Amino acid sequence: MNSTLAILAVLDGISYAALVFLVSVGLSLIFGVLRVVNVAHGSLYAFGAYLAATLSLRVAPVSPWLTYPALLLASIVIGAVCGGVIERFLLRPLYGRDDVLQLLITFAAFMIMDNLQRMIWGVQPIFAADPLKLLPNVTVFGVTYTSYQVILLPAVALATLFGLRYFLRRTLSGAVILAVTEDREAATAIGIDARRVYFVTFIIGASLAALGGALASPTTSLVPGMGADMIVLSFAVAATAGLGQIEGTALTALLIGLTRAFVIYLHPEFEVLVPYLLMVLVLLVRPLGLFGAVQVRKI
Repeated sequence: MNSTLAILAVLDGISYAALVFLVSVGLSLIFGVLRVVNVAHGSLYAFGAYLAATLSLRVAPVSPWLTYPALLLASIVIGAVCGGVIERFLLRPLYGRDDVLQLLITFAAFMIMDNLQRMIWGVQPIFAADPLKLLPNVTVFGVTYTSYQVILLPAVALATLFGLRYFLRRTLSGAVILAVTEDREAATAIGIDARRVYFVTFIIGASLAALGGALASPTTSLVPGMGADMIVLSFAVAATAGLGQIEGTALTALLIGLTRAFVIYLHPEFEVLVPYLLMVLVLLVRPLGLFGAVQVRKI
């Protein structure tokens, strides 16, 4: 591999890792607080992408710069509406019951949303590249690349990482969420509304998944099945890092993104296998993930 291809691989990996992190950290946050493995997370990513593309195509004739607010609006709407409905009406009645029931109900939600996606947007590819075209290209060590992918996406991912860290560790609302995460019964006993915490946390996680899809929409054609691909990949990232580990999710997403990018240029036939091979190797050595830690469980 020559230096040009190596630089391209690094830039591809960083761009891809930023999107994967946004989706995976939402999944990890939901699991860390609610202890729910949300299979429908991939559908939230797909809905965010489709709604963002739809809004972008509508507002672009008025002003292409309005496509950026459209991306943010799509993620908020999908996170609040779809995420709120899933938590309130599907998951809330199952808290405290068998984990398998939660897994099955989120899988059912995924199947329903996947079919709704086909009913609303059809099966033809959709592409809305206006946000990508608006920003100029940049040159990195002699390689020209889109600033949307190499600057904007990583910047949003970093802002999300540090924003979540600050929110959870430096604000009262974050302290309330951590209190419920550590001991729901004790938190409830001192007057914290655990159901409200679960609702808000799920909406935040769902919005992050939708934001990942919205930001991905200008870079690729949207096709049916994209949600299934992303949920499997985000599970691999979250499991490799250790479920509930926010900082670990960022580092793992970067590791998988860079590894995948180099494999595409060297041995593209192994592209699909890379994230899962890394996951298997890590979990064989560290069953709790790279950054997971043993926790005491009260019985």
